[in-house]
Amino acid sequence: MPVRLPVIVFLAASFAAAGAAQAEPKLAAGQFKSTDGAEAGSADLSEGPDGVLIRIEVEGLAPGWHGVHFHATGDCSDAKFMSSGGHINHPLKSEEKPHGLLNREGPDFGDLPNLHVAEDGTGKAEMFSALVSFDGQGDRSMLFDADGSAIVIHAGADDHMSQPIGGAGARVACAVLERE
Repeated sequence: MPVRLPVIVFLAASFAAAGAAQAEPKLAAGQFKSTDGAEAGSADLSEGPDGVLIRIEVEGLAPGWHGVHFHATGDCSDAKFMSSGGHINHPLKSEEKPHGLLNREGPDFGDLPNLHVAEDGTGKAEMFSALVSFDGQGDRSMLFDADGSAIVIHAGADDHMSQPIGGAGARVACAVLERE
């Protein structure tokens, strides 16, 4: 068995070197606030080669399903979060898509799955979007353009079909995204 030990050590060293050679994911985050200005949780983003992983943790929201979307402007300054603009969409206006993860003509680049909030007002989710990137890589929309972007949580569930926001209702929480 003495011959196998060097092979095992070599393989372990090779895997460690391969892991170290990979680039660390780019990171960003945002802090949700509710319409009354209270802290309502956080969003942590990691960018990989094919999209962005989003981890959301919220508190103080109504129980049930809530629509979640990337919005085009990094501004949550007004009470109804309308300053965050509409959904992020295709970088080329001529190729913008309608809303809806289930829409044959969609989705727009801001569409994300729904978030479930438990009876105690807390919710956690991990989501992935292959439609956005931090800096516009590929044909994906850029989260960190000149006016930034935000993640908005809506009062109700997104049906992933109806226009313009899947019937998700009012904006109840908003987080401006910032690079770490």
